[in-house]
Amino acid sequence: MSQSSGPSPRLLDSPLLLQSSELLCSLGNAQPECMRHPDSLTPSPKSLASSPVPQTPMPVPPGDWESREELRLRELEEARARAAQMEKTMRWWSDCTANWREKWSKVRAERNKAREEGVQLRGRLEVLSKELSALKRERQETAAETEQLRRELEKLRGKQGVSDQGTEESVQNVENPPRSKEAENGICPEGPEQPCGGPVRTLRSRLWEDMGTNDEDASRITALKLRLDESQKVLLKEREDKMLLSKTIEKMEGEISHWKVKCDELNKSRQEVMTQLSLLQERHQDELGRISEDLQDELGVRSSMDKKLAELRAEMEGLQAENAEEWGRRERLETEKLNLERENKKLRLQIQDLEEILTRKRRQTASALDTDLKSIQSELFEKNKELSDLRHNHAKLKKQHHEKTAELAHANRRVEQLEVEVKKLRLRVEELKKELGQAEDQQNPPLFGKLRSTRFGSDDPGEMGSDPDEDELQIQVP
Repeated sequence: MSQSSGPSPRLLDSPLLLQSSELLCSLGNAQPECMRHPDSLTPSPKSLASSPVPQTPMPVPPGDWESREELRLRELEEARARAAQMEKTMRWWSDCTANWREKWSKVRAERNKAREEGVQLRGRLEVLSKELSALKRERQETAAETEQLRRELEKLRGKQGVSDQGTEESVQNVENPPRSKEAENGICPEGPEQPCGGPVRTLRSRLWEDMGTNDEDASRITALKLRLDESQKVLLKEREDKMLLSKTIEKMEGEISHWKVKCDELNKSRQEVMTQLSLLQERHQDELGRISEDLQDELGVRSSMDKKLAELRAEMEGLQAENAEEWGRRERLETEKLNLERENKKLRLQIQDLEEILTRKRRQTASALDTDLKSIQSELFEKNKELSDLRHNHAKLKKQHHEKTAELAHANRRVEQLEVEVKKLRLRVEELKKELGQAEDQQNPPLFGKLRSTRFGSDDPGEMGSDPDEDELQIQVP
């Protein structure tokens, strides 16, 4: 990712613009003075004045020279305009790369922040899942305890029903013996004034024994009630914990929705950055195509100039041949011939100097073009490498996004399952409360009423012959 922000200074520091501008300036400054047409290499007025013999001037069409000068000046202006345009494009490209680098650094910082917050949320989800598993275990333990308590209550109810049935039968047998007329009048058959107290005492002793067993059962019932109260407290605590968990889950859902919105914003910004990057790459490729076209145009111009120089050299050779023929034909103009030979020697030296200058400039331009092409190729390679890195990073981000969405979906499913289990637990607790309330309502008042009646007896002798089925229904605990 660090290579994506590097190529713009290299493009700015590339020697293409500097060398091309220097070359064009040197050509523009040296062209009207040094680069002249060979037809215009006529002897100067000083040389003409120094020569005593009249010389024949070389024919040079004035329109051709002016048109060539205009073409050269036009080409120079176009080359300078192209160089200025290239400088502008390079500056614009550097500004675009700087803006893109800033945007990408912001997106990368936001991505790292979202990744850290996702790790924190994942840790919180793991902690909550552990707490939920502990609560599930506690719920199973409380369910097992309530099941055991219910079984013990059922056993106690069965034992108490059997003991109550035995006591009712004994009381009924003792209270309703086969009486005679004397017993009905309140006199026992043994004596005229002796009361019948033996069976009543035995009945009372039996009742006291039953009361002892009932007291033990009552103590066990109170112990069971205490255990039920403890289980209710545990259930209330679990309910409070589940309320807290539900609040934390709602809070986490809100955070998850917030982070979803942030992820969407990051995806949008990333798409915008990618579109801008593609546009910048297209523009850069267009600029590179234009630069290559300009270089090809310059190469064509230089080749045309070389052709023109070759033509001029051929013309000059023809002129030299004509001069030699004229020198052979005109023997009378030996002095002029000597002067012309001297001038020709001077011109040859000048031509050699010009040729050397041209060869040097050609070598310089060729080396500059080679270095520029190599630098452009290296920059293109770096750009392609940066593009591949960006694609790889994009694929990684996409994969992480899919993993995050899968984790969020799994967390949502877990939350829904926990909510269903919490609802089931609430319904179960309400059912247990209802059962306990019904057991307390059905157990306490009839039991104490029956115990009071069996312990102290009834004052009315008519009440002694009550229905045993009704007494059994009153004493039995559901």
